[in-house]
Amino acid sequence: MNFDYSPRCQELQARLLAFMDEHIYPNEAAFNEEVARNGRERGNRWIPTELIERLKPLARAAGLWNLFLPRSERAPEGLSNLDYAPLCEIMGRVWWAPEVFNCNAPDTGNMETLERYATEEQKSAWLEPLLRGEIRSAFAMTEPGVASSDATNIATRIERDGDTYVINGHKWWISGAGDPRCRIFILMGKTDPDADRHRQQSMILVPAATPGITIRRPLPVFGYDDAPHGHCEIQFENVRVPAANILLGEGRGFEIAQGRLGPGRIHHCMRALGVAERALELMCKRLDSRVAFGRRISEQGVWRERIAEARIRIDTARLLTLKAAYMMDTVGNKVAQAEIAMIKVLAPTVTQQVLDWAIQAYGAAGVSDDFPLAQQWANNRTLRLADGPDEVHRNAIAKLELAKYAT
Repeated sequence: MNFDYSPRCQELQARLLAFMDEHIYPNEAAFNEEVARNGRERGNRWIPTELIERLKPLARAAGLWNLFLPRSERAPEGLSNLDYAPLCEIMGRVWWAPEVFNCNAPDTGNMETLERYATEEQKSAWLEPLLRGEIRSAFAMTEPGVASSDATNIATRIERDGDTYVINGHKWWISGAGDPRCRIFILMGKTDPDADRHRQQSMILVPAATPGITIRRPLPVFGYDDAPHGHCEIQFENVRVPAANILLGEGRGFEIAQGRLGPGRIHHCMRALGVAERALELMCKRLDSRVAFGRRISEQGVWRERIAEARIRIDTARLLTLKAAYMMDTVGNKVAQAEIAMIKVLAPTVTQQVLDWAIQAYGAAGVSDDFPLAQQWANNRTLRLADGPDEVHRNAIAKLELAKYAT
């Protein structure tokens, strides 16, 4: 396995690191202040920030736009998964940074879904404006009434009525739905409850302005609402869309979901590694700047053990991420399913531990909003649920391992 980054990747790394130093890190406080000011002065935290809108043209001019795009007819110079990994990690160090480069979830997963499975008419209507960063999107799958980790449980109905489909269902934790620029939902529901359990589901494009869609509330994550992005609870009541909005055809939803989740899962892991790396950096700087019981905290044995363990775990997780990315590039997502599942368990777990140590190093300041650690901890904890909980991935890994020795 060759984990060397291509010359183009290395060049993009250098440009991206410089951009982060010049435009992202210095504006972390300004971003939070603008969101708070919008809530205080305009009564609405769900307004796109002027800060990010100012930075987007700079990122585009620097050639740092749509870096996630895989190689295709639309993107002949698109990056491999292996080359995108270090770039995604860098962007992940600040939670809102990926949007500056049009590389934020769930839009990246939705754009890849549209690229793979949409018709040319659907791509023209939704993919192109997403690629230009003119609109945002959301992926409506998770439901409050069922264990959505098993996609066959999805209860939302998509019923054919002449030249339209009628949608009824209740979704929640729909990331990005709170953003007023969200124009399109990719929704998963059941078109035929009596079909084979993996052919019951379909995916359909639902314009956000369609009558019958009600955003009930934003759902906070450990108290953070992640405005203006947000994660929302949504009701779909007799929502009617053209039959042409179905993706691939009825009964193909599970197939699309599996195709979408491979890249989405590994992108989450790449960003998580950026969070872990930054947490370790902040922890080391804090420990080296503070004195307790007559010596620097960084000189105390327990903290040196934690620093060493953090480095070991981060590098271990990175190597497995790169292996998974390499295999996705060379043998495909299906063959790489064990590696994708393993890194989806390992990366958030490692990041959570490093964040916990970093918070401990900062003491009371670590759980405040004066530093990014508390919000990063909250966001990262959700990754052990998002795109499949740990238990589902561990079960898949175990089944693949047991199959090697089946008689």
